[in-house]
Amino acid sequence: MARQTRERIEVEVARLGDLDLAVLQARWRSVTGKAAPAAVSKGLLLRMLAYRVQADALGDLDADTARFLDRVASSPTTAAVPLPDRERIGGGGVLVREWEGVIHRVIALKDGYAWNGGTYRSLSEVARAITGVRWNGPRFFGLRDKGRAG
Repeated sequence: MARQTRERIEVEVARLGDLDLAVLQARWRSVTGKAAPAAVSKGLLLRMLAYRVQADALGDLDADTARFLDRVASSPTTAAVPLPDRERIGGGGVLVREWEGVIHRVIALKDGYAWNGGTYRSLSEVARAITGVRWNGPRFFGLRDKGRAG
């Protein structure tokens, strides 16, 4: 991202923090063309506007991700929402897993995965490098249900 764009976003988001709820609601209306949701706190509205500023400058979610999040948001809290298939985690996707108090971030590449400065052919190789034991990589990263085989 260009430095000027990053700085402009940082300044605009910082300015949002100085606004009161009524002004944030007016800003929401000017940005979205709709009234701000009634039950939204000042803090949440501030975060929503900050996201919108960044998305407008850098690009919003792709259609598949937006549909997935809509599905998650509309499902009952007790229902399990299936995660996208591991094959759909394309280049640039990031998987996050905590292991023994350490957060590990793995970046999906076109032909493998990047973690901790190295590249790996499979998620299972990454999981083994993290834990020191054999793991099913997709299961380790939460891409498979525990009870589902293969």
